[in-house]
Amino acid sequence: MKLTQLQLAQFDRDGYLFFPSHFTPEEIKKLTDEVPHLYAQDRPENVREKGKTSVRTNFAAHMYSEPFARLARHPRMVEPVEQLFGEKLYMHQFKINGKMAFDGDVWQWHQDYGTWLNDDAMPEARAMNVAIFLDDVNEFNGPLMFIPGSHKMGALEAGHDTSTTSYPLWTISNDNIRTLVDKGGIVAPKGPAGSMIMFHGCLVHASSPNLSPWNRVAVYLSLCTVSNHVRRFKRPGYIAHRDFTPIECLPDDCLVKDYPVDLPWKDGTPASELYGIPDGQAA
Repeated sequence: MKLTQLQLAQFDRDGYLFFPSHFTPEEIKKLTDEVPHLYAQDRPENVREKGKTSVRTNFAAHMYSEPFARLARHPRMVEPVEQLFGEKLYMHQFKINGKMAFDGDVWQWHQDYGTWLNDDAMPEARAMNVAIFLDDVNEFNGPLMFIPGSHKMGALEAGHDTSTTSYPLWTISNDNIRTLVDKGGIVAPKGPAGSMIMFHGCLVHASSPNLSPWNRVAVYLSLCTVSNHVRRFKRPGYIAHRDFTPIECLPDDCLVKDYPVDLPWKDGTPASELYGIPDGQAA
């Protein structure tokens, strides 16, 4: 899949591209059928909502789930990012965010590169987020909100919020958000399951709580250029990956055909991936 010149110009201006119905219902069903099984497991990769049992984020499913291992190698997702960066990619992070009906909590205003820079020592913002809707996303079930053009500001000053939710974030102050919104406004792409968003690592984004009766589960893949790999390993390996092997794509029909994939964590998360590595001790 190749982006057009118009799409490239739009991405440069806004910091994101939205592809409604990018994956078919048959393809998405292969993924949604797997999610309850993943969320039910007692694995460290499942982060629960604060004070609740519902899953906020499942990490690294591509390491132990066949359908998600194939998604991680899908050309409709990988090739446009390779085109934008002109370089091979590795999987920096893979998560399935479960903003569940009535229980899905807020994601504060932030840039993902803020975390990649502060926690992982990623040298530059040469990494991209890809979000794939596993449920229909509407105005009520906590859609992603973007501030168009905010990626052009680079890495913004951020504070480490470790108390608002069960997952710590490097968040941006309300005053800075007001300034950015006055300039760029706010958009919230919505659409059917199977839609996809590509967005820049510096694009400021957030989502509100899900008070609706509809789940809003989505896959988020963070693809980083191989030369820009992270230099610090303070976070567990299942959150910020330490394997910088370039992604090799499967054929386009990989979600509906059983192409073989490696599942190195199928029998459990390796002990070496459960904890961060102090600076200077990484192999």
